[in-house]
Amino acid sequence: MTPLQSLFAHKSWANHELFNRLASVDPAQQPAALPAALTTAVRTLNHIHVVDRIFQAHLQGRAHGYTATHTEATPELGALQFEVADTDAWFEAYAAGVSPAQLAERIHFRFTDGDAGTMTREEMLMHVITHGAYHRGNVGQVLKSIGVAPPRDLFTKFLHGHEPARRQG
Repeated sequence: MTPLQSLFAHKSWANHELFNRLASVDPAQQPAALPAALTTAVRTLNHIHVVDRIFQAHLQGRAHGYTATHTEATPELGALQFEVADTDAWFEAYAAGVSPAQLAERIHFRFTDGDAGTMTREEMLMHVITHGAYHRGNVGQVLKSIGVAPPRDLFTKFLHGHEPARRQG
C-alpha cells in the first residue's frame, strides 16, 4: 500500500471510530450542554464531508453544486455517517488507482466563493487528508468538553492495528 493509500484508509477508519463514539453518547449521562455540543460536532463533520465532496468533484472534472463549505440544514448523524463512508470509499479507491502522472496534473477550479484556484491532484488529495484530520480534532475537543473521551485518531494506532506484526521488535 502506498503512503497515500494508507492515509485514505486511516481517514476512513478514523471517521468510522469518531462517528461510532458520537453515536454512543448517552444523553442521560451528559451535561445540559449536550444538544449544542452534538450539533456543533455534527455540523463540523458535515463541513468535512462537504469539502471532501467538493474536491471529489474537482478530481472528477464535474460541477459540485455547493455554494458554501457547509449545508444550511444539520444532517442526522446516522445519515451523515453513511454518506461519509461512501465518500471515504471513493477516495480510497481513487488513491489506489491514480497514477504518478495523474497526481502531478494541475486542475483549474473555482472555490465556493467564486475565486479561481489551481492545484495538482496530489495537492487536492493532501488537502482532503489534512482538512479532515484538523476538523476531527475539533470534534474531539467538543467531545472532551462534555466529558466524553474522543477516539485516538492516530496514524500509528491505525497502522499497528491493521498490521500487528509492526509491533514486533
